[in-house]
Amino acid sequence: MIRIVASTNRKAVAALLSATRIRDRVTETKAAAIVDGVRKGGDRALRRYAEELDDLTGPMEVPRSEWETAARAVPAPVRRAIRDAARNIRRVSKAQVPKGWRVTVRPGVTVEQRVIPLARVGCYVPAGRYPLPSSLLMTAIPARSAGVPEVIVACPRPDATVFAAALEAGVDRLFRVGGAHAVAAMAYGTRTVPRVDKVVGPGNRWVSAAKSLVSADCSIDFYAGPTEILIVAGKTPASWVAADLIAQAEHDPDARAVCITTSSRAAEAIAREVALQTPAEGPAAASLWKHGGIIVAGSMTEAVALANEAASEHLVVETDEVAARMVNAGAIFVGPWAAQVAGDYAIGSNHVLPTAGAARFRGGLNAADFVKLVSVQRVSERGLRAIAGTITTLARAEGLDGHARSIEERVGSREPGTGNRKTSRPQDPKTPGPQDLKTPRPSRTQR
Repeated sequence: MIRIVASTNRKAVAALLSATRIRDRVTETKAAAIVDGVRKGGDRALRRYAEELDDLTGPMEVPRSEWETAARAVPAPVRRAIRDAARNIRRVSKAQVPKGWRVTVRPGVTVEQRVIPLARVGCYVPAGRYPLPSSLLMTAIPARSAGVPEVIVACPRPDATVFAAALEAGVDRLFRVGGAHAVAAMAYGTRTVPRVDKVVGPGNRWVSAAKSLVSADCSIDFYAGPTEILIVAGKTPASWVAADLIAQAEHDPDARAVCITTSSRAAEAIAREVALQTPAEGPAAASLWKHGGIIVAGSMTEAVALANEAASEHLVVETDEVAARMVNAGAIFVGPWAAQVAGDYAIGSNHVLPTAGAARFRGGLNAADFVKLVSVQRVSERGLRAIAGTITTLARAEGLDGHARSIEERVGSREPGTGNRKTSRPQDPKTPGPQDLKTPRPSRTQR
């Protein structure tokens, strides 16, 4: 069911830990045609694709009254679980919002950081085998926590739990469309679907291809490929490790579920448990057969190195000491009780995470992804005079004389050994120069 390989088998290890993004040229070509069709054809093209691919029969936008009616039918325990998960996600998200600040670089020179929320965000909520209300919570709540005034959702087949999550997360509008056409509609706007500043959320290969295609015109979170889990374990019960591998594998036949251990005995025990626990039906068996594996490393140092090289979406380790040595992971779960599945729903940290090696340069989605950090610079006359020499010297070193003159027009420059002002251009005798403009200097109180 799941293979065991030695770390000395470099080819097999590389295949298991491959972080290469799989390029599906056929999907990308078809997705490009869909994106272009919606960008040019607007609602007409969007509806055509939604009817063909999403089985849409009614309006594309779902009215709030329908959300509320459907949400009331959700069993009370599920509604409570949605509220509890939302509360935890909101608490973590609020802590993630960057703070504004102001620093005095030197007297008369200050720089301020302003934190400005994006105006409108689009959240994609998958609904392949099942609708995923947890993904709605994970995308809409951080946006709201960051202060985004308008949050819209696209979901091809929303059910009552998705509507309940939309109400809990404070979503403004919800559209019953999916796939590449939904991404294109949010990125470029149609008469029905408003254009957003950013598209976020997981999805299938069509969604991922479309997000890559629109990224030149609309911000996205990141490319999201098949899900991944990497567990570095040796002391955790084998049945727990096996259950975690299977849980991730059941997402998709292309999911990647791998364990690294330094114990051959532990590897064999985990493999036996995987064989016992894996359902005969569903994607888990195919995923584990094709992409799953257990690597036996020669030491924990080697295990850490392999894990960092893999840069997996989810990384599970047993101790804080090992976690401290991990630098490449979308999210790190520490200790046998920190089940990765708990992060999918209720810990509060985000489950929208980078895949295919993108964890080398970023972590998961968070509230900071929904704001702009804008610098505001203030310079007084005193401040500009203090830094003028630095500016003009560097400008002329780069061959940008006009840049230097921009400063000299304000502060002037003096001929060495004289009191005469050195001007950067000849003065037309018929046109008064800057020295002839008798602008009164501001008084001390005015400054």
